[in-house]
Amino acid sequence: MYSRDTLVLLQHLLDQGLGKRAIATQLGVSSRTVHHWIATGQLTRVVETPVIRTTAPRPQRLDPFKPLIHERLGSYPALSAERLFAECRAAGYVGGVTRLRDYVARVRPRAEPEPIIRFETAPGWQGQFDFAEVKLPWGKRYAVLVVLGYSRKLYVEFVPRQTALTVMQSLERAFADFGGVPSEMLFDQLKAVIVEDQRPGGGKLLENAEFGRFAAHWGFRIRACRPYRAQTKGKVERPVGYLRTSFLYGREFLGDADLADQCTRWLAEVANVRIHGTTGESPAARFLRDEQATLQPLAARPYRSMVLVAPQVEPAPTRRVPHVAVERRALAHYGALLAEEAS
Repeated sequence: MYSRDTLVLLQHLLDQGLGKRAIATQLGVSSRTVHHWIATGQLTRVVETPVIRTTAPRPQRLDPFKPLIHERLGSYPALSAERLFAECRAAGYVGGVTRLRDYVARVRPRAEPEPIIRFETAPGWQGQFDFAEVKLPWGKRYAVLVVLGYSRKLYVEFVPRQTALTVMQSLERAFADFGGVPSEMLFDQLKAVIVEDQRPGGGKLLENAEFGRFAAHWGFRIRACRPYRAQTKGKVERPVGYLRTSFLYGREFLGDADLADQCTRWLAEVANVRIHGTTGESPAARFLRDEQATLQPLAARPYRSMVLVAPQVEPAPTRRVPHVAVERRALAHYGALLAEEAS
């Protein structure tokens, strides 16, 4: 008894024009056996396409009510499965709710999502600022991200605290890196910088007084993240995820200095020279060609404030205790004095 594979190989060798004796030698059988297989039609039966038998699907209790479900979802696409279950039960359905819920999930019409239109700005008009919390082996740090809205040129540094002082110092370094200042900076309700007016009838943006003076010194306008994030702050939120996946993930850092050094190289060699997914251009090339010349000039000097300069506290004066000399005598001397006093 030979396997089906042997017979299939025999048919293949015959199709190639090989003689029956040569085939018998290759298969390790006699020529008579090869002639017998061919004469009895065994090859024909082997190479025939097997017939796949299918069975009709079993009818389900839900089948008669599927047209009702489609009709109701066609008119009311958001109709809940529980509501449809109640309507089918009223029409005579005796099955369970799980099968109906699974079917509704498969056939419910899905509305096409509305395309997100990114809010684009002119060269030099807007920059965006954000923090991203990063946990490192030696402690928590905050990544400061500043991105120019037109070119998407990115500035990143890591700081130990998330404060108004940090924002001002980081922005000054970012402006120096860009070689200029955008007309406005967008923030996402950062409490250290901007707050909402909580008074009755309020709602307008209130600026932190110190940060307002900082913005006036550098010549940019503070703007909140409005009307909604996808149209405004998406330019800096997407780099937050990009920073985590392209730079932080899978790297090892020896400390803050090594982290800063690797980040500087990553910005110059990867982040600012890649082809951006939205603009289709390199941020560095787009910046040099269209945006750098449109930025406002840097301030003549760094911003000086009460926040940036910590007050010098004089140390409390040391209280000097006067030295009192004490005469030391033996106990026998005091005993003699008591005896003399008694006599």
